[in-house]
Order: sequence, then structure tokens, then C-alpha cells
Amino acid sequence: MPESLPGRSAALSARDTDRTDWADRTDWTHRTDRTEWTYRTDWTCRTDRTRQEGQGPVRLWRGKPGWAAALIALLMTAGVCASAPAATAAPAARPDFRLPFACGQTWQLQTYLGHAPDDKKLDMYRVGGSTLGATVAASAAGTVTEFFPPGGVEINHGGGWFTVYLHMDRIDVSLGQRVDSGTPLGRLGLVGTEEAHLHYEQLYDSNGDNDGETDEMVHPVIQGTEYRLSPNGPFPQVKSTNACDGGGGQPDRFWVDTYADATGYRYVDCVGDSTARCAPQGTLRKGTNYVLCKKWGHKVGNDTSYNHWWLLTDLDEVAPGGSGRAYVSAYYLQKWGNDEAKDNDGRDIGTCA
Repeated sequence: MPESLPGRSAALSARDTDRTDWADRTDWTHRTDRTEWTYRTDWTCRTDRTRQEGQGPVRLWRGKPGWAAALIALLMTAGVCASAPAATAAPAARPDFRLPFACGQTWQLQTYLGHAPDDKKLDMYRVGGSTLGATVAASAAGTVTEFFPPGGVEINHGGGWFTVYLHMDRIDVSLGQRVDSGTPLGRLGLVGTEEAHLHYEQLYDSNGDNDGETDEMVHPVIQGTEYRLSPNGPFPQVKSTNACDGGGGQPDRFWVDTYADATGYRYVDCVGDSTARCAPQGTLRKGTNYVLCKKWGHKVGNDTSYNHWWLLTDLDEVAPGGSGRAYVSAYYLQKWGNDEAKDNDGRDIGTCA
């Protein structure tokens, strides 16, 4: 079972910012989980076909002050709505969304009463490992299109499909960056929440404005299974097949858990060497990280606990003038024993060429 799985009492509805669906029920309301302003009205004009007449909001106006949204609403009543299409196009084929974590990891999917909509939004908790500090991975290939609080990233997967990831304390991608399925997006923290978890959404741009809005959220399909969770459970546990190697060869990345921060070096024979050649290149933070390959080098540790293997990886923090790609000692692996270098699933990490 995951560590510290949340209870499902009503008191949890305010424990973090993505759980406050409407911060205020006055005419102007602010969505704290997606930083969106909406104008609530009794007009029958509406921009999507899912809302009932006489019920707002009329239009989402992301990140703008109230007067701007009011102007948009006023223009709409002057006849803009009359030009709206009678129907929306059928959705493009949904991408092959995978669990947004490293291959082989198992995560429990949950929701709770008031998640709004509680059958579409997912909260994810790691099973058999730490949720806090875990690396979040892209659910499918796409382009990073937006950052927003709390610790959120939105990816455009093309064809009108978007995914949203919240509560990261470190984001490892940049706006406009192209990502593949499994590309690390960031690290889970306690941003906007008192209990570490990933908040995950899938959205389809039904109104064609090239953005995934909260009211365009759909029931998520992950690894071929559609999930319509209930606050009463059951809460499924799903093993990630994200970026796994299906051909039997070596994967491009091996996912490992490290128990402490590790210093990176250009070379694997730098223990006790303080020359410029062996200057520290930066730091790999503890948690779930990917490594690329291993290389035999100087021993790190003591007489009873040690490792000669060094792991090539991309560092979290790079020293001034340093290289972002460097070797860290396999001594910091949370699993396995002396002179072992395996990933979290027990596969031997490939040797560097």
C-alpha cells in the first residue's frame, strides 16, 4: 500500500489548492487549481454544449482580471454567440497515454468527494516507494505549453489532447520543449498540498481554441483502461508501462532510487583527487532518477558497504562551468548490495560504451 494514503473525509476538501474548486460563489469566481477566472451568469448564451442554459460560467478567461472577462461576456451577448457552430467535431484519436511515472513503478489512483469532477480528476500515490521526491514523466509525447500553480505543467499532445500534472516542487522542462513519453517533467513535492501526490488530468479541446480548459476534462484512459473512479472506491493500483523496452533490448534509461544527494564527476577515478580534472560537476538529488549506463571505477564506501560502479546521468543541479551529464557513484542506490548496479526492477544497468 502507498505510504500515508489519504482518508476520504470531507475535511480533506481544503487540504490543498487543487481541492478548492470554487474559491468564492460570488459573481466573479477564481479557480485556484488552474488560475482561471470565470463569469457566472444567467444568460443562455454559452461557448460549449455541455453546460445547461441559465448556468454559468459563460467563458473561461485564463489569468485575466475581471474587467477583461466582463468585456468578453458583454460582447458575446451582442451577437457573438449567434455565430457559434451548431456542433463540435468528433474528437481526434486519443494518444496512447501511459502512467506518468517510470517503467515498472506501481501507483494507486484515488479521488474523493468534492474533487469536482471526482470521477475525472486523479490523485496518484506510489505503492512500495516514496511519493515525495518521485519523478513525474510525460504520459505521452507532446509539447510543453503552460506552467501554472501549484507546481503545474500542461502538455499539448496534438489533435486537441492535453494532460495536466500538479504539485511538483521542481520542473525539469521548459515552455515549448518537445517531450517523448517517459520524459521527466519534474519532482513531486509539497507545493499546494500537505500530502505528497500527483494530481493528473486528461483534457480534450472541444471548443477548438487550442487550449485544454478545466471544463473540457474527460475520463482518463491510461494504458488502454478508462477510469471513472468513485470517492467510495475501489482505488486501483497500476503498474507503469511508460517508456518500457518492449523488444527485449536495453532501455534508453534505467530508473533508480537514491537515498541521498550524490555529487557528479566527469570521470570515475576521482576519489581523493582534488585537481581541476576531478572538480565536482554538480549534484543529483535523492529520489527517483534515471541513469543511462554504468562504468567501473574508484571504490566509494567503506570495508563493509561499498560500490565500484559509477552511473552516468543528468544532474539536477550543475556547478558553474560544470557539465550537466556526469557520473555518480552507485553506492547511493537505495537497493542492492556491494558492487551491484541494477535498476528498481532488478535489471542490470548496461555498461557505458
